[in-house]
Amino acid sequence: MDACKELFSLPAEEKAEYMDAAPMDPVRVGTGFNSAVDGAKLWRDYLKMFAHPDLHCPAKPANLRGTATEYATRTRGLMLELTAAISESLGLDGGRIAEALNLERCFQILVGNHYPPAGPDVGAIGLPTHSDHGLLTLLFQNGVDGLQVKHSGEWLLAKPVPGSFFVIAGDQLEIVSNGRYKAVLHRALVDGEQARMSFVSLIGPCLDAVVEPIPELAREAPEGAQFRGIKYREYMEHQQSNRLKENAALDIVRVHREILTREDSLNSYPVDVRNCLFRSKS
Repeated sequence: MDACKELFSLPAEEKAEYMDAAPMDPVRVGTGFNSAVDGAKLWRDYLKMFAHPDLHCPAKPANLRGTATEYATRTRGLMLELTAAISESLGLDGGRIAEALNLERCFQILVGNHYPPAGPDVGAIGLPTHSDHGLLTLLFQNGVDGLQVKHSGEWLLAKPVPGSFFVIAGDQLEIVSNGRYKAVLHRALVDGEQARMSFVSLIGPCLDAVVEPIPELAREAPEGAQFRGIKYREYMEHQQSNRLKENAALDIVRVHREILTREDSLNSYPVDVRNCLFRSKS
């Protein structure tokens, strides 16, 4: 967090090459989510760095690379342990999800967020309602509350145990578990008087992995697979290039099954066929 504060305080010209970056560029510095599609700048400064398989990092501040390298390594190890436990909770072998998503080559991103005080603008939004595009997210904050999660249709303030991480389930976990785990809708509000900072470490499948429900879980479900397969790189590009809108990105892979009534089914036949069907029923 200290290194991110230093970066955010650098003159604009020293950050310019990262401020014009595209959504899939490995280092981005900016405001809002994606200012090109937000339509307005949200109350947030951010740094995004791809951290695995390769770490990409701004040259300044000088201490950022070493800190980011260690943080990425340790949090990635923790999330892989959690993934094994999740796999077992689904009745699978502990390594099944890692195998399906090629997590040896997992994608990882680090994100530093700075939310300046909103002053009189009570309830200002730092980051709108969304679910994360990855598998799992670890979030640590500086003690200033602002993270809200949507539960049973209501927004609840997430208050952390001191020194703990929030663990947030992402879209890829919902897909690979065939909906058994749900991607968490959350948002960030801005405090009126205090600056809030959070630091995020997110892992996702290998960028070239095709993510789909694990076949064993799809076979167990009454309606089969709830999602079609998609390459993670394509999913991420779609989510990162569009305005955040809850978990709308999941709709591009969600299987939509039409439920027809008996009348709808009959009306799909020509009249002469319908008459034959009615006669056969009588």
